[in-house]
Amino acid sequence: MKRPALVADWAAGAALLAAVSLATALVTGCSSGHEKSSATVSQAPGSAEVAETPDRNAQTGSADPVTASPTGPAMVSVASSKVGKVLVGENGRSLYRFQADKSSKSTCTGACAAAWPPMTTQGTPKAGTGTSGLKLGTTHRTDGSTQVTVNGRPVYYYALDKKKGDIMGQLLNQFGGVWWVMDPSGKAITKSASGSPSPTGSPSPTGTKTGSSGGGY
Repeated sequence: MKRPALVADWAAGAALLAAVSLATALVTGCSSGHEKSSATVSQAPGSAEVAETPDRNAQTGSADPVTASPTGPAMVSVASSKVGKVLVGENGRSLYRFQADKSSKSTCTGACAAAWPPMTTQGTPKAGTGTSGLKLGTTHRTDGSTQVTVNGRPVYYYALDKKKGDIMGQLLNQFGGVWWVMDPSGKAITKSASGSPSPTGSPSPTGTKTGSSGGGY
């Protein structure tokens, strides 16, 4: 009678041990699964942030080379436009002179300079291929930058010109004077894209009107 009792006790102990082992395995598995899920969640924001970075950069875009600080000497060149060959600067953007400038000192600042960004330089400006007898120089602006002059007058870009050959600013009367693009010799071009002359005439060295033909600094 004692032997069957021992066998029964052994079987009961084995069953209890198996139950404990099963419970431990279930607890361990659940914990492991929970940790993996937590790890996945914690990594998700980081992955999303990395993925969003290129989009933010794309929205920011690159700086306009016309308004960016110069990193070397400015180059004045020549390009074609609807009024013929004109002086251009960075990226082939057309250059203008301002009727209100009577000397090398710029009168275009603040809102004017935002609409008509000055051509600035770091070092002595250079004349490129196609220019003819240009006298290039520089003048100091009130903000500390150095602006390029052509034949003794400050020169500017126009903010709405976006590509080579654009002359959206030709003959505009803004901020106290008319704006003109220039031919390869630096003389003001006083006709419109349609070929009609400027209603204000062409500029002379003293700033007076001299008629629709000729002109210059």
